Amino acid sequence: MTTGHSFYEIRLKRTAVAGLTLGLLLLSSSITAHTAHLQSQDAGAQSAEAQEKADEARQEKEQERLEREQEKRDREQEMNDRQKELYENGRDALDDEQYEKALGEFSELLKLNGPQTDVALYWKAYAENKLGKKAAALATIAEVKNKFPQSRWKKDAEALEIEVRQSSNQQVKPEEHGDAELYNLALQGLMNSSPERAIPLIGKKLNSSASVKDKSKLLFILAQSGQPQAMDILANIARGQSNPELQSKAVEYLSMFGGDKSHKLLNDIYSSSNDESVRRAVIRSYLLNGDRASLLSAAKGEKNESLRREAIRTLGLTGGTSELEQLFQSEPSTDLKREILQAFFLAGDSKRMEQAALNEKNVDLRRAAIRNLGLMGQSDLLQSIYAKETDHGLKEEVLNSYFISGNAKALVAIAKSEKDPSLKKEAVQKLSLMGSKEGNDYLMELLEK
Repeated sequence: MTTGHSFYEIRLKRTAVAGLTLGLLLLSSSITAHTAHLQSQDAGAQSAEAQEKADEARQEKEQERLEREQEKRDREQEMNDRQKELYENGRDALDDEQYEKALGEFSELLKLNGPQTDVALYWKAYAENKLGKKAAALATIAEVKNKFPQSRWKKDAEALEIEVRQSSNQQVKPEEHGDAELYNLALQGLMNSSPERAIPLIGKKLNSSASVKDKSKLLFILAQSGQPQAMDILANIARGQSNPELQSKAVEYLSMFGGDKSHKLLNDIYSSSNDESVRRAVIRSYLLNGDRASLLSAAKGEKNESLRREAIRTLGLTGGTSELEQLFQSEPSTDLKREILQAFFLAGDSKRMEQAALNEKNVDLRRAAIRNLGLMGQSDLLQSIYAKETDHGLKEEVLNSYFISGNAKALVAIAKSEKDPSLKKEAVQKLSLMGSKEGNDYLMELLEK
């Protein structure tokens, strides 16, 4: 019995020891896990803190970058504003002929070395030339040419160079540059400063073998100067005494720049010339100076029908309705009367067109008047004419007028009320070609009946 009890005691003790050992192991594991968890939490907290500090550092760097960029933009804007201010001040000074001030402004602009350096150099040279500083101007021009060979100011600088050298009594032949545009620029500049020297050069060039295109440009430079000597050369060419290829162009420029004195000269040229192109140029010149009396004379007395038509149309463009009325009453030709009606149209005289549409005995002229009324937007008047008119052909002309002027509303009204099947059909046919909303809605009504 004692032995058996001892066995159970021993077994119980072993079990207790095993349980205690397991408990200690589990406790150790729990402690280890808890410790690891605490360490993990601590590491996580440290990591979050480090991440937060890293984020703050990045934000600070980004803010610094943005501030630097803003500072850069502010500096650039300040620089741009300063450059703009200097340029505008310089140009204003030039306009006021304050060349010393202009020179200072453009010199300051050059110090900034911005995108306007080429233009600043040009205007600096311009101011230096005006101040009589010829050598300095030539040196500045050379800088433009050397530093900015692709600049659009290079040609202006070259033209200014020729002007500077010519004004310094240096022998310069701009035509040797082989650049007609440059030559013209140089002459333009010389014309502004020394017309007495430029005009003989232009006269000589006009009598050379240069192209008509180049001569026309020179003729324009000559004409716009308004100088008496220049106008004499222009008048001689307009009379056909030289440069016949430029005669029509000279007539045009004479009317533009010749002033009151040119009227008599132009009339003399018209009466003495047998060249249709020259006479046509004179007629067109009357438009520029509003010479209705001369236009009426040409429209009455010109034997060339084409030129008569030109004079009649030009009267319309000048608003010469009283002169056109004189012509209409005295003109026997139906074709020319139709041309006069067109001139009334060009003059915007709807009242005279209405009279012709209502009272003119010639049917062709009434047709022309009705057509013009449509183009002039006189819808109400056309509606009245249509309602009163008995001539089938004239009613058709009203429909044509509505069609040409795009008046679908008027055509729909006629299509709805017209009793004549052929006229109704004509109105519907025109509506089918117009593609308007009013017309299409009406066409749908017809289809749904």
